[in-house]
Amino acid sequence: MDNENNFNEEMNEIDNNIVTLKDEDGNDVNFEFLDLIEYEGDNYVVLLPADEEAEDADEVVILKEEPSDESSEEETYGSVEDEEILNKIFEIFKEKFKDEFNFVDEEE
Repeated sequence: MDNENNFNEEMNEIDNNIVTLKDEDGNDVNFEFLDLIEYEGDNYVVLLPADEEAEDADEVVILKEEPSDESSEEETYGSVEDEEILNKIFEIFKEKFKDEFNFVDEEE
């Protein structure tokens, strides 16, 4: 399942690396914040579903920080449609954390 495309997110809170986002239906979904990566002038967050029982709990979600309204204190994140950018961000993440995570390459 391609989680990167399933969210229209708005960051609500960060507590011990847990980030609560709102999905496209307005439901709260918890993620563990793993990293913030700057790439070509944009910021991307790498998240892991906090619900370990979810079918996609071992897949990271990569979201792009969207420009925010200066009057708003909330950060807003959106899905990344460009597969090339998603792959590049994931490669940067894997390189940074190669000693901390056991990455498994899956053939599709």
